[in-house]
Amino acid sequence: MTNEPMTNGWKRIGTGREAPFNIKERTFPFGVRVIGLVGKLPRTVAGIEVGRQLIRAGTSVGSNMEEADGAVSKKNFINHVKIARKEARESRYWLRMVRAAELLNEPRVHELSQEASELVRILSGIISSATRV
Repeated sequence: MTNEPMTNGWKRIGTGREAPFNIKERTFPFGVRVIGLVGKLPRTVAGIEVGRQLIRAGTSVGSNMEEADGAVSKKNFINHVKIARKEARESRYWLRMVRAAELLNEPRVHELSQEASELVRILSGIISSATRV
């Protein structure tokens, strides 16, 4: 491995190679949408507690990808992407809880749950690619 800094898992500085999208452009809006959804949860004990968990997990996906972008080593990069994947999985769990407990009956709960699942698959692909090289 070179001393070239890891970026977003898809592009290395100076190579000109880039995938069709930047994962950070996917994880940041996900966090923003999670924040918006949590703002609509009921102000009950359950709504507040589930909302807190969902906010932490949903916004952590993107923040860990930012950390991966600045990773000092391949191992550090992979670790942050793994944490991002774990947080995406947790977000999906809490979104399922919102639906199952009927805390909010909106189509965007399902849409965000689907996006969390897609993020898990994308992040798994990034991890696989990074560990193969």
